[in-house]
Amino acid sequence: VGFKFFYKWEKGQIIVDRWVLFLPVFGPLLRKAAVAKFSRTLATMVSSGVPILNALDIVSRTSGNKTVEKGVLEAKKSIAEGQSLAEPLEDTGVFPPMVIHMIAIGETTGALDSMLSKIADFYDDEVDVAVDALTSLIEPIMIVFLGVVVGGLVISMYLPIFSIADTVA
Repeated sequence: VGFKFFYKWEKGQIIVDRWVLFLPVFGPLLRKAAVAKFSRTLATMVSSGVPILNALDIVSRTSGNKTVEKGVLEAKKSIAEGQSLAEPLEDTGVFPPMVIHMIAIGETTGALDSMLSKIADFYDDEVDVAVDALTSLIEPIMIVFLGVVVGGLVISMYLPIFSIADTVA
């Protein structure tokens, strides 16, 4: 109950979402998914001709993570003051260096939308590979867990029968 109220508070959401991005197994997966979603949405907006500041505002709301949203909105403020897109995104600490470099290259060459699409494709593939690896790890663990549960149920059902048989004999 306390966690629910904490997460409803905006600073609580930021703290939890930042913590989630640094979890050992799921953190990198969620970070890659957030980068892929950000890149895909921004690429679509830029290629459709939406002004970059409006696009960043929309992209920040669709990120699904308050840490990413806060970083994109901070970057939007810096871009409104005249900075390039790559510099403020780098300062957020949310985006990997490769993403920052590819965005910088896309800005200088004038092909930002295609660069963002390439980033999104790369990270979508990375997420698929990570999910497949995670699934292949979780499957045997689930099988062993279910075996232990079923074995425990069988033992708990037959143990009273054996104890009754011992008392009768």
